[in-house]
Amino acid sequence: MEWETKTVDGVLVVRLKGELDLNTCDVLRTELERLLKLYNTPHLILNLSDVTFVDSSGLGVILGRYRQLTEEKKRLVVVALQPQVKRAFELSGLLRVIRTYASEDEAVAGVSKEVTA
Repeated sequence: MEWETKTVDGVLVVRLKGELDLNTCDVLRTELERLLKLYNTPHLILNLSDVTFVDSSGLGVILGRYRQLTEEKKRLVVVALQPQVKRAFELSGLLRVIRTYASEDEAVAGVSKEVTA
């Protein structure tokens, strides 16, 4: 699992690459917690366009960060779900919980709109 980070209009964007599974979820959880403290942005966008596989452990990391941010009155959204990753989100019920966008630009506009609303 690899990742790239950037901020766009004050929103933290993390682009994940590789497999998000039992072998990588602990490292990702720790890194996301570190990044959220470091950047202290109101929202987190997870770009999953380069994620090739996700299992229940990986979904748990995403759900955990979603709950954490929701408690802090912040938002987590996901971007660019590949078909196999989207299927895992559907089966787990996360698609009904976590907002998804087709692109980073749409996600940034969406969460920025929520901040100003």
